Amino acid sequence: MRPGEVRVSGLSWTPLGRRSPVLIGLDLNVQPGERVLLLGASGAGKSSVLHALTGALGGTIAGTLDGAVSVGGRLGLLPQDPTDSVVADRIGRDVAFGPENLGLGRAEIWHRVDAALAAVGLPYGRDHPTVALSGGEQQRLALAGVLALGPDVMVLDEPTSMLDPVTAAVVRDAVVGVLGDRTLVVVEHRFEPWLDHVDRVVVLESGGIAFDGSVDHFLRGAFPALWMPGATVPEPLAVEGRLVAPAGEVVAPVAEALVVDLVTRLLRGTQRTRAIDGLDVATVPGRRLALTGASGAGKSTALAALAGLVRPTAGSVTPDLSRLRSRDLAAVLGWVPQNPEHAFVTTSVRDEVAVSAARLGRVVDVDGVLAALGLDSLASAHPFRLSGGEQRRLALAAGLAHRPGLVMLDEPTVGQDRRTWAAVAGWIGAAADAGAAVAVSTHDADLPVDAVVEIVAGGRS
Repeated sequence: MRPGEVRVSGLSWTPLGRRSPVLIGLDLNVQPGERVLLLGASGAGKSSVLHALTGALGGTIAGTLDGAVSVGGRLGLLPQDPTDSVVADRIGRDVAFGPENLGLGRAEIWHRVDAALAAVGLPYGRDHPTVALSGGEQQRLALAGVLALGPDVMVLDEPTSMLDPVTAAVVRDAVVGVLGDRTLVVVEHRFEPWLDHVDRVVVLESGGIAFDGSVDHFLRGAFPALWMPGATVPEPLAVEGRLVAPAGEVVAPVAEALVVDLVTRLLRGTQRTRAIDGLDVATVPGRRLALTGASGAGKSTALAALAGLVRPTAGSVTPDLSRLRSRDLAAVLGWVPQNPEHAFVTTSVRDEVAVSAARLGRVVDVDGVLAALGLDSLASAHPFRLSGGEQRRLALAAGLAHRPGLVMLDEPTVGQDRRTWAAVAGWIGAAADAGAAVAVSTHDADLPVDAVVEIVAGGRS
């Protein structure tokens, strides 16, 4: 095969524990130097195609695989979950991992590391701890690792999904700037900014290819589930009040002069990083608060402090939920983390939705919850066999099914198509309408909210 060529023939894939295949007899050929935008609704199999190109399906990722996949030359993958790429405790060592495995000389390795970190806009030195990065910064670190490898084929799974628009543009420009004659396959839900940089669009549907053609031809088509340029923002879906009405006490934390230092303990010692510095913010029952700001500004930390999951270094959060026992905190708090898999504790979607409510002695309509979030056909599936967007909706269902009075969500709409976005937005709005206090960390300007607090370098604008 020529370097940069990709051939997929008769690819069928059923993840372990899933009854229905995700991909059915898929054929796809990509020529060297071609730039392909791979699209589809949440759960259409986009990430599965990318994993097939790496050889992970049927091995590292268990399931039933059929067909043939060939890739010419070296392939670099940016996974949907950037934490899957982190292999070292310092960002310089992490980016150096790929070039080291290529057997390159020391000077060339560090030249590539520094160039890659600069290209993705990470403003830290080589010795900055990887655990001190935000989700968006981890995404940039993972991309830097791909760039430093110098692959013949670059495969990117939602490379800008957790980034603010300015940083997303920096990352996109970095990718385009180093592409040269390399092959690119990129997956993205909010894909409009990529259209000027690709020459082919492939849309997956029902396990196969529903469209394969030029950008101009694609833009003349009708794809209701996709975020097409110029399309109106969908109306949030209606969610029954009985599924979201608070079952217990409604608490609405207020932070005053909040300061939070994140402490990283490593073999070399302890490093303290100031994530929040003097923030004033208040949640209100019946209202939706959005915490916004650039990647790494401290949105997730502020959300966790309000939720009682991180204790302030200075200032106050009232009431201080961090003093509650785990069971008492769970009774009032619904927490949906940025990395949804961090919340999973069972082996089926159905059990995941039911477990917290059962521990708290609350009745939950599991079927109603799954249907509201478009997960009803996946009730028996293993949580780790879902797509990234499906996992995020499951984390929301599992974290909120017990109907808490305080709802805290970190980037809840990442990885969603137009239809599933409407389901997530509908749930958030219904919870607030039912009286819950809701706070969301987000880059999503389309998500309906009642108030916005922008965090800038740890403070408030």
